[in-house]
Amino acid sequence: MILSRYERMIARRYLLPGKGEGFIFLVASISLIAVMLGVAALVIVMSVMNGFRAELFDKIVGLNGHAVVQGYGGRLPDWRDVIREAKATPGVVSATPLIEQPLFGSFNGRSEFILARGMLVSDIRTNEAISKNVKMGDLAEIVPGSSKVAIGARLAESLGASVGDTFSIVNVQGHASPFGTVPRVIPYTIAAIFEVGIYDYDKAFVVMSMEDAQTLLLLGDAVGMVEIETVDADRVGEILAPLAARVGDKGTIADWRSMNETLFEALAVERVVMFWILSLIILVAAFNILSSLIMLVRAKTRDIAILRTMGASRRAMLRIFMTVGVTIGTLGTAAGVVLGFVVLYFRQGIVNFVQTVSGQNLWDPSIRFITELPSRTDPFEVIAIVALAIGSTFVFTLYPAWKAASTDPVQVLRYE
Repeated sequence: MILSRYERMIARRYLLPGKGEGFIFLVASISLIAVMLGVAALVIVMSVMNGFRAELFDKIVGLNGHAVVQGYGGRLPDWRDVIREAKATPGVVSATPLIEQPLFGSFNGRSEFILARGMLVSDIRTNEAISKNVKMGDLAEIVPGSSKVAIGARLAESLGASVGDTFSIVNVQGHASPFGTVPRVIPYTIAAIFEVGIYDYDKAFVVMSMEDAQTLLLLGDAVGMVEIETVDADRVGEILAPLAARVGDKGTIADWRSMNETLFEALAVERVVMFWILSLIILVAAFNILSSLIMLVRAKTRDIAILRTMGASRRAMLRIFMTVGVTIGTLGTAAGVVLGFVVLYFRQGIVNFVQTVSGQNLWDPSIRFITELPSRTDPFEVIAIVALAIGSTFVFTLYPAWKAASTDPVQVLRYE
């Protein structure tokens, strides 16, 4: 929309408060602030929702892979054949043995539910979800036969244990005796404490060497499952379809979607619902711009009539008032994007400050899964939000601009 010099001058004049137009300027300012807050809210919420999903996905997949082949009855004796078949499947990047078993751990009279996880020593040291999040100790001390383990930070807090302490793991599937089955209680030394960032994992995981896990669970040479990574997590079902037919007699394949289906579906629904609910803020702000422009047109009716008698065309009036409305919306949108990015940058500090002032735990990791407020901004979503805000503003300026262009100077100036 190209404006002539006089049209730009008039539009600039109408954007500033004139004598007796303080109320109109106030409404326009409120409209700008409303657009800013609506855009900022959308940018912040959508970025946090994206970050939440991405953080969960990265950490869950980082620990469990894109899929697992689970042995029937929790045992996979022919795991080497499964790994060979998996690596021969096009699209499979890696396949590694894994053991996971829910048990109990105790230390100084405290007992907690744990998830014993047996991994190859090389996998323990190269798994980024664990190796890059070690808070205390050294993973290098975990070797086969050492009876040393790494535990999650929340589990360490619950037990009151630290690096170097010895805690016991209880396996209820013990040895038979004349008095019944006697649980096996085996002591382990804590070599490292890690914090993945997902509360459920940090509260339960006890990572040990594959050989120590096999000894603890009396598995012999068997494992519980084979973890598989593919070239594309979104196509994991398609990639592993041939493998499912070949290993169907040994175990079943479960991918990351089926293992966390409820969680990720809930996040997807919540993301869509939040977007449309918060979009209403922008629509309300656009209505405010509509009302302020209508009042401006009413206040400037005489000026419009004089401009028309001086040769200004209807299209010129249309362009002037559309420019006023779109300028308010564009300034509000730009300010909202900037405000959104600022809040996202300082998000954790803001949460901590509010928690300190209110005395309430706003981000309880036992409820939120993740220990810190995440964020991941999608540029395409930001563009969509900006387009929604400016597009809504443009649509809502059409009516008052049309009313201004339709002003009949003869009727207005008849009694002047």
